[in-house]
Amino acid sequence: MARITLEDLERLDEEPAAAGGDGSDGEDDREAEARLFAHWGAVASTHRVSLPPDMAGPIAQMARHRQAREPVPYVSLSQHGKCEAVAYEERRYPAGKWACVTMGEPMYEQSISMSFMKLMRYICKENSVGCHLGMTIPVLNEIHLTKEGTELEREVLTAYYLPGAFQQNPPVPMDPEIHITERAPLRVITRVFYGMTTEETILREISLFWELLGSTDAVLRETYIVASYENPGVPQRRNEIWFICRAE
Repeated sequence: MARITLEDLERLDEEPAAAGGDGSDGEDDREAEARLFAHWGAVASTHRVSLPPDMAGPIAQMARHRQAREPVPYVSLSQHGKCEAVAYEERRYPAGKWACVTMGEPMYEQSISMSFMKLMRYICKENSVGCHLGMTIPVLNEIHLTKEGTELEREVLTAYYLPGAFQQNPPVPMDPEIHITERAPLRVITRVFYGMTTEETILREISLFWELLGSTDAVLRETYIVASYENPGVPQRRNEIWFICRAE
């Protein structure tokens, strides 16, 4: 299965614009969609996997709507840093409804890819209202460390925040593996990092964040969140590690 995530979508900006202007709009649309699918096929081949044909429609829809992204609401509680640069930030996220998928593939990248492709289908049309719901950022990937703290557990939960227009009455997913969950308010300490999100880089960023924070019992040690904002075609793309604060 191809690793297709939120971060990949903006690569479509690098694609040539679809042909148009000759009156054959339907044909142009089909050609543009075919080019998008071929592009994603090339992305998939870099991971030595094949792109499922049924992803052509969701990919095209996400490309059309890629500029409209609603941020997940939060309140900034404090910022900490040196020389005016923010090293980390404490935030509070309100309760809200999320569409969640859990996967347990051999690699972290495989789990988040398979989960996000399911969420793409839900966002685009495979829901009870039959329309595009709109994208929100960040998409969250909840991870767990092994008891030794040296590896990630296989099971990863990927969560998409329902846009404000659907928070009160979330559309029902057609995919039974997608669950609409009311997540409790969450207080986190966040740190930005840039680059790829693999098991190796995530473990390194967690270790660096612990060195920065020092010894504390205020946050969980076995569960973390990786927040994804940007496209992996950007060499220094933005991600965040979230340390989850214990309930007060």
